Amino acid sequence: MRTAIHPDKDRGREVTSTEGQTSTVDVEEFHVYDTTLRDGAQQEGLSLSVQDKLAISRHLDELGVGFIEGGWPGAVPKDTEFFRRARHELQLTTATLAAFGATRKVGGRAADDELVRALVDAETPVVTLVAKSHVGHVERALRTTKAENLEMIRDTVSFLVGEGRRVFVDAEHFFDGYRLEPSYSFEVVRAAMEAGADVVVLCDTNGGMLPDDVHAAVASVAEATGARLGIHAHNDTGCAVANSLAAIDAGASHVQGTVNGTGERTGNADIMTVVANLELKRDRQVLPTGALTEMTRIAHAVSELTNIVPYSRQPYVGSSAFAHKAGLHASAIKVDPDLYQHTDPGQIGNDMRMLVSDMAGRASIELKGRELGFDLSNDRELVTRVTQRVKELEAAGYTFEAADASFELLLRQEAEGERTRFFDVESWRVITESRPGSEAVSEATVKLRAGGERAVVTGEGNGPVNALDHALRTAIGTLYPEIDKIELIDFRVRILDASHGTDAVTRVLVEMTDGARSWETVGVGANVIEASWEALVDGVTYGLLRQDVERVS
Repeated sequence: MRTAIHPDKDRGREVTSTEGQTSTVDVEEFHVYDTTLRDGAQQEGLSLSVQDKLAISRHLDELGVGFIEGGWPGAVPKDTEFFRRARHELQLTTATLAAFGATRKVGGRAADDELVRALVDAETPVVTLVAKSHVGHVERALRTTKAENLEMIRDTVSFLVGEGRRVFVDAEHFFDGYRLEPSYSFEVVRAAMEAGADVVVLCDTNGGMLPDDVHAAVASVAEATGARLGIHAHNDTGCAVANSLAAIDAGASHVQGTVNGTGERTGNADIMTVVANLELKRDRQVLPTGALTEMTRIAHAVSELTNIVPYSRQPYVGSSAFAHKAGLHASAIKVDPDLYQHTDPGQIGNDMRMLVSDMAGRASIELKGRELGFDLSNDRELVTRVTQRVKELEAAGYTFEAADASFELLLRQEAEGERTRFFDVESWRVITESRPGSEAVSEATVKLRAGGERAVVTGEGNGPVNALDHALRTAIGTLYPEIDKIELIDFRVRILDASHGTDAVTRVLVEMTDGARSWETVGVGANVIEASWEALVDGVTYGLLRQDVERVS
């Protein structure tokens, strides 16, 4: 378990790794600031409960970020509740919690502003204020003068500093404002710093910037103001990570982002990718020693909590980030994995994967077999048979790159000379009945032999596949009670050669789990039910095989 000591807010963070090695990460030299709980939660379709936010905070703390922005107390009731509970329920060891808010209202006083007071009541060590830095927004959105906007910044920052808070200022729409009137943008930065802000974060709020422009602007502001600067980038040009790195190269020492790049419109800079690039490509340690290896696990855990399917091609942590399909790649990787990988996936807690497809050569099959626990290096004939079989099946519509379990069953069949069986199916059929005013009901009958006995079982379900699943489980459940642990969690259908209409070949991918891990199987048939049955039988067979169930003859 990693521990952390905070001797002083202006000194480094001393961290003891699981191996007992101690290193110091200077949180003041460089800030890794996460805003998943606020800016990331603005993504369409994403809604976080207070419990979700507490759980994500713990994961971020394990990752070792310096700051966690929890939300906007006073403005959002759920965020007010989060900060209230966080005081008692969060024991952060590496991160500091920050409350987000805005400068005081036009014409008022920060000390009397209800929302500014809510920031004090949140009792966080850090407060992050959003402030206008674009003349157009000052005059048309705030409907005030440039001078009053500067006074709003000074008044709010100095009040919060007087209340004992560290203040970070997010200069909203900074880069667009800088293009319009750079001299005023400089004034905003100076006003914040003179009032006591620790950092002024330059925000590409509309996400429209490119790296060269960001670098030039950050360098210019740093030279003109001498301020400590940060970067907050959105991904509307697909450059949020690149823009963040460009700003850091130009002198920014504070970076904001979200886990997995969640956020409004096209999202924010992915803090995982930014940090991995800094540590692995810039040789700049910004997380505690060993924390980087937790990155893939934490990225996936946060995906689960946000109820967003992980993006397989996400840099560094995606399931496809180190997946290899082409036979040429596999041949090279067999000699040296670094020939087709830009870094060791183990450094970020990920793994190399070999994909089996019609592009597979002998090297791909051999490496995939090794990944699954089979040493094929001394059996050229077997590798040749498996390679040829894969190519034949893929030509018929199967896909094994997304169905490792089906590939393992195929490999076992070629190696052992017979297919793994826990039961022998005689036949199956499905009837679906629909009556006006009521839901359709499916009934499946499965005939099979297992354990020397013949079973004829009927099952009902809310669809043909569900009915077949129920019938199969009932038929073998007494002999193999382990099937109760196996659950179908996903079902995907694709029509192949759609030009044939309803006469087209159908491919089905089924995902199952035993609670510890999941696996996928594939079925192909003339219709969706036939394909589903094949994938279903393979999925149950593989699940029983995984649990070392003894086959009853």
